[in-house]
Amino acid sequence: MSQAYIFPGQGSQFSGMGKSLYENKEAAKALFERANEVLGFRISDVMFTGTEDALKQTNVTQPAVFLHAVIAYKTLAISTPEMVAGHSLGEFSALVANDCLLFEDALKLVAIRASAMQKACELNPSTMAAVLALADDKVEEICAAIQAETGEVVVPANYNCPGQLVISGSIKGIEIACERLKAAGAKRALVLPVGGAFHSPLMLPAKEELAAAIESTQFNTPRFPVYQNVVAAAVSDPALIKRNLIDQLTGAVRWTQCVQAMITDGATQFTESGPGKVLQGLVQKVNKDMLVSGIS
Repeated sequence: MSQAYIFPGQGSQFSGMGKSLYENKEAAKALFERANEVLGFRISDVMFTGTEDALKQTNVTQPAVFLHAVIAYKTLAISTPEMVAGHSLGEFSALVANDCLLFEDALKLVAIRASAMQKACELNPSTMAAVLALADDKVEEICAAIQAETGEVVVPANYNCPGQLVISGSIKGIEIACERLKAAGAKRALVLPVGGAFHSPLMLPAKEELAAAIESTQFNTPRFPVYQNVVAAAVSDPALIKRNLIDQLTGAVRWTQCVQAMITDGATQFTESGPGKVLQGLVQKVNKDMLVSGIS
């Protein structure tokens, strides 16, 4: 039985996340306090007692989800993974789990990523939409046609599971796409309450800032492979891991394909570390025979 650990991304946060870890695990408490020092504010207080709106602020959300995922892994994991993957932001958590990145270095990069993405969102008002029950190739075809005809940015962003794809782009591009996708047979094409067009070319300003930070950070040879979003394959070369992590900001999260590749390579059990159970559900939609569990 091959064990895979998977780490969630932005959107899985909730008020109270990590509080019981802080109160019941000395090692967890120490990591939270170190994170407060590194970030320069008490993110633990926002995580434990903050409002839903406070947790939605990008500069809080991304470090909060990262911290919960990594600290849960470090204090609750009872088995050693043979492979890891993370959904979008979760890739940073996965890289700490496989010893490619040090905890503090990863946290600093996550904070830089969050700030850079927020600035990119303010520069180009944009959005995302969830598309349900339409073939991936049909969604890709419609997005490409809209870009060619109108010049508006609209691209596939998150391949979450068969029949669930998120698109990303300009507000006008997404509006046109939702109309055409529903006309083409999508069960739903619903604009999401997000701050911008993540995993699209509109994140290029953030990509440039994050690239500089990643290139100046030490990445070690990982203990076991990370299945990275943009290539949906196992990667162990630190130089390639860096490049794929940078490309992820403007490239699609190929989660469906990542899970399929992990299963092909022998994964039989998936453990989600972090807030929520979203990834466990997605894994079972990719392959209903997989064993899934979570630590939180």
